[in-house]
Amino acid sequence: MVGEDRGAEKDIAGGVVDPSAPKAPAPLFSMRRLWPVFVLIAGLAVFLALDGSKYFTLDSLRLHRNDLADYVAHHAVLMALCYLSAYAVMVAFSVPGGAIMTMTGGFLFGTALAGSLAVVGATVGATAVFLIAKTALGDPLRTRAGPALQKMEAGFQENALSYLLILRLVPLFPFFLVNLVPAFLGVSLRDYVLATFFGIIPATFVFAQVGTGLDSILESGEELSVGTILSGEVLLALIGLAVLSALPVAYKIYQARKNADKTEGKAG
Repeated sequence: MVGEDRGAEKDIAGGVVDPSAPKAPAPLFSMRRLWPVFVLIAGLAVFLALDGSKYFTLDSLRLHRNDLADYVAHHAVLMALCYLSAYAVMVAFSVPGGAIMTMTGGFLFGTALAGSLAVVGATVGATAVFLIAKTALGDPLRTRAGPALQKMEAGFQENALSYLLILRLVPLFPFFLVNLVPAFLGVSLRDYVLATFFGIIPATFVFAQVGTGLDSILESGEELSVGTILSGEVLLALIGLAVLSALPVAYKIYQARKNADKTEGKAG
């Protein structure tokens, strides 16, 4: 009896619980995990409901450019910090308008400072989304994942840094989508931050450089789109960088096949 009392556990009601009995599976989701997701969704919903996108247009910049330039001239440090913070919040809440935001920064601060602020702000905002998605959704989903998802996760993790660099360098996929997917595939925080920071540098500085010439564009009333900016030599250069990022993956595949052929040859 004494041995049984020592080896047994008591539940809240005072009954004896068998330690060898299977435990109930942990809940897939919980409110404690999900509340940051609801905050982000609510923030985006409010932005869309209030038609916040109207503030991220060339017409809006054309209307307020003199006031913004005046504020920057008199409060440069404060405006730079406000710009960085606004960029991080915009990315965290998946608010559309990153291109015009970056060009506005180039118009106000110049290419070097605007590009640097935008890269840091975007990395901070994207990392916040990644951590929230990973904690609230990614980890619970992966604990219940089937063999297919586990195999995909393992393949992605093996070359996570290269894959993410490719996705960041060539802006073919929505930025918010690239922020979320790695969270569901078990990508490490280190790889995610490095790929995001370095991967967005080329395109960000391209848009910031375009922003330095916005004054003449705003005066002329010309229309400016992402397609006209990321065309020709610029898009070709970004694709070239993506190809370079893919070389380590291609080399690993080549080496794996070469080793497999050697193994088959010895077996034969």
